[in-house]
Amino acid sequence: MQPPSAAASAPRTASDPRSPRVLVSLATYNEVDNLRPLAEAIRKTVPFVDLLVVDDNSPDGTGRAADEMAKEYPWVSVIHRAGKQGLGTAIIAAMKQAVDRKYEYYINLDADFSHPPRFIPALLDGVTGSASKAPVDVMIGSRYIPGGGVEGDFGPRRKFMSTGVNMYARLLLGLNTRDNSGSFRCYRVSKLALIDFSWVRSRGYSFQEEILFWCRRVGCTFGETPILFENRRAGQSKLHAGEAVKALEIMARLGVDRALRRLPDRR
Repeated sequence: MQPPSAAASAPRTASDPRSPRVLVSLATYNEVDNLRPLAEAIRKTVPFVDLLVVDDNSPDGTGRAADEMAKEYPWVSVIHRAGKQGLGTAIIAAMKQAVDRKYEYYINLDADFSHPPRFIPALLDGVTGSASKAPVDVMIGSRYIPGGGVEGDFGPRRKFMSTGVNMYARLLLGLNTRDNSGSFRCYRVSKLALIDFSWVRSRGYSFQEEILFWCRRVGCTFGETPILFENRRAGQSKLHAGEAVKALEIMARLGVDRALRRLPDRR
């Protein structure tokens, strides 16, 4: 096999005709200290992407900071929502915008630097393909495959929650991927367009497992690339044990409906 040419392996820029149309979203609630440095780090890593901030009326002024960035940078846009409506609904809002505006790929990552932007090129390589690998429809940034992991403080409670949720996702939803609870992913937008988002039951963190289930239902192929999950740089985590319990409940109901063939038909 011939090695890739220098032109093929060179970094892409915003003006490069080879650059795909990519939307990156950040769902924010009280992330004012992280927002600008993260947005600029994303754009520095992948100069051709657009950024969408979905803010749930953050009391700390994250929404205002996002508006200031949108005035300064043409590649930034903002969705303001009336209040805290849940991570799942924020990601759905971003996915719908990716579909409506006909992007090729959609990437989501946490807004607190726990998902380092340096791994975004590997996600994009997964969906665009390479000389040695065929493209997939959903590329997951995975903590649980060789080369992946967690840096910093990831206590036994969080590890238990994550391990339990991932085990249930594989068992009940028929998923073969290892990291089903993380949100660092790249999706092929033409596949997201096949999903009726009214099917989605999750509103919070359990959305991460459920959307993979619906992606599977519309025929998506999956891949995983290793990432290192890091501690947030500023602010406080919104994850709590109740979210894990809710995720298990929703997956159990989906698993039963799957077994009894009570799921809605694909478009």
